[in-house]
Amino acid sequence: MPFFESEIVQEEAKRLFNDYQELMKLGSDYGKFDREGKKMFIDTMEALMERYRVFMKRFELSEDFQAKMTVEQLRTQLGQFGITPEQMFDQMNTTLARMKSQLEQSSG
Repeated sequence: MPFFESEIVQEEAKRLFNDYQELMKLGSDYGKFDREGKKMFIDTMEALMERYRVFMKRFELSEDFQAKMTVEQLRTQLGQFGITPEQMFDQMNTTLARMKSQLEQSSG
């Protein structure tokens, strides 16, 4: 069965996209969150990034042509900005680590 016709793949893609959209909406109010709210936001974002990393790894490991093309498209799109998917994940993790450290410093 082609990779993208798998119900599991489609469901996880949909959940990842929806969860990401919701987090981005929520994130626009990040500055208004109390300390616990900020901590929860960062933890949720980290979990989402890990889910996304695993999802993309499945694409990379798949023998399915469409899955391989999707990975190549992502690499090409990110390449236009001079980064690889791995660098994108690293940058996001660095940003989250910085947010965490600012949160810890502000708690005095």
